[in-house]
Amino acid sequence: MRIEIRGRNLEVTDELRDHVSKRFARVAKQVSDLARLEVELREEKNKSITDRFVAEANLHLKGATLRAEEASPEMLHSIHELAEDMRRQVKRYREKRRARAKTRRAVGGLRRRTV
Repeated sequence: MRIEIRGRNLEVTDELRDHVSKRFARVAKQVSDLARLEVELREEKNKSITDRFVAEANLHLKGATLRAEEASPEMLHSIHELAEDMRRQVKRYREKRRARAKTRRAVGGLRRRTV
């Protein structure tokens, strides 16, 4: 999986890059090597917003795009929550694909028997 990290109103340090790649390692195991993950890290400049650090991710898979966004007072916490949200979405997507394939095989077997 290729990971692209961008920062808006925030400098993306090596520590942040390492943290993102570490957190999304579980997701990378579940998807194809051709998948592309775009992560955008930003800081809201409005001081009245308590959850100022926002992490947003778009995961481009073959046939689907998964999106998640998380905000919290700390950037590392936002990244962690974002990775967990994306992991849940990937798991659900894979289960759906497996169920569809299983149904298609069953229907194909029934069609062969009736013909």
